[in-house]
Amino acid sequence: MNEDFLLMIPGPIPVHPRVFRAMSMKIMPHRGDEFNKLFMEQSERMKKIFKTKNDVFIIAGSGTAAMDAAIANIVQPGDKVLCITSGKFGERFRDIVKAYKGAVIELKYDWGMPIKAEDVKKALEKDPAIKAVTMVHNETSTGVRNPVADIGKIVKGTKALLVVDTISSLGGDNIEVDNWGVDLCASGSQKCIGLPPGMSFISVSQKAWDVIEKTDGTCYYLNLKKYKNNKYKAPYTQPVSMAYGLKEALDIIDECGFENWIKKHEKMAKATREAAKSIGLSLFPHDEKTCSNTVTSIKVPEGIDGQELVKVMREKHGIIIAGGQDHLKGKIIRIGHMGSVTEKEIIVTMACLQMSLKDLGYNTELPSILTPIWKI
Repeated sequence: MNEDFLLMIPGPIPVHPRVFRAMSMKIMPHRGDEFNKLFMEQSERMKKIFKTKNDVFIIAGSGTAAMDAAIANIVQPGDKVLCITSGKFGERFRDIVKAYKGAVIELKYDWGMPIKAEDVKKALEKDPAIKAVTMVHNETSTGVRNPVADIGKIVKGTKALLVVDTISSLGGDNIEVDNWGVDLCASGSQKCIGLPPGMSFISVSQKAWDVIEKTDGTCYYLNLKKYKNNKYKAPYTQPVSMAYGLKEALDIIDECGFENWIKKHEKMAKATREAAKSIGLSLFPHDEKTCSNTVTSIKVPEGIDGQELVKVMREKHGIIIAGGQDHLKGKIIRIGHMGSVTEKEIIVTMACLQMSLKDLGYNTELPSILTPIWKI
């Protein structure tokens, strides 16, 4: 692939040059005091991102590793788990529960529809034996942000644990693990934090530890008890270069100011939505109030092939956006705006999207400044 392209998918994201430079440093011994100090400092710094006082562990593996760890350490065969599904990644949590022989109770919504806290309350009241509730905060496949805080209030008053995927929102949206009552919160490096793929994070509440200590886990590498009891905060070889990159990425966020970093994501999301609407496109989420802070999901106009649109964007303009997944393939496009993405990348992407749509026969009036460019 030609290196001269703009990556605007919902992760992995463009990585800041400072992070790449940090990752190129010489490898330290992963059990040496110098590296251990750096590694443990980053674990502590991640607590600020999660807004938690709970334990936070770094795992070598993509965000799915943290999701897997969350389930593997609390679910035994036959344990009932309420899995809220409204997109691809809610379904992934469901499938992980099935892999560990948990008894899935699925609370299913159409993709793009918001989750209703009242439905969760009814499900828990109907079956008090439910051990955990799984959900996704930011459903990357649909561009919908789900009400974790509201559901947390409900789950907190039960014996069940609240297990949340924040892979595509942590660092780009407000996440309040402690205030929201999240017991196991899984995330990853390749989205709003601004790293390449390969590192994941998980926070663990005391309520979760009470369950983990009594659970005969069936995993080895992802056994959280080993992480808790290891003086290096990781029982196995740490991703040394990624740890260097994490420090630099967190330095960049600190320099911006964490709340400003989140506001930047809000601004990029709003700009993308408004640009889409200005050329006559419709957002995929049923309610704009639920739209994601980090990925915008847009309906492809009738008569336009969404897969062809993605192809034109890539081949003619060198901009890589994402199409829909599963039954939404060809029907929606998804544009990521995470990490170090700025107004410049949004303007270029949306201008080229309009030109690509016109190439495919969509009736849209190009701004005068774009007309000569489109004819090239």
